[in-house]
Amino acid sequence: MSDNAEAPTEIHKYESSAQQSVTDTGDTGSTGEKKKIDVLLKAVGDTPIMKTKKWAVERGRTVQSLSQFISRFLKLEPNEQLFIYVNQSFAPSPDQEVGVLFE
Repeated sequence: MSDNAEAPTEIHKYESSAQQSVTDTGDTGSTGEKKKIDVLLKAVGDTPIMKTKKWAVERGRTVQSLSQFISRFLKLEPNEQLFIYVNQSFAPSPDQEVGVLFE
């Protein structure tokens, strides 16, 4: 992801759900499809906790670009790794689009 790419949008409403989930949000396009989806991020293990847990992410954004954004947001060192799981069950491919995972 280039540095000039748009970052996910912060969502200020919090859910009390303990599970990691993905839900629809955003404006409706001409085809009836949502432009952005909500991604709920949950820290596991000794991962730094993010104050903002819910982010609105563009459907076309890849898992790799989301991972790079999270790494920068958490100010992780280059030698630190970040693992992303969907619904605490599987790790998506870095080139997978977030919108496809949602569907």
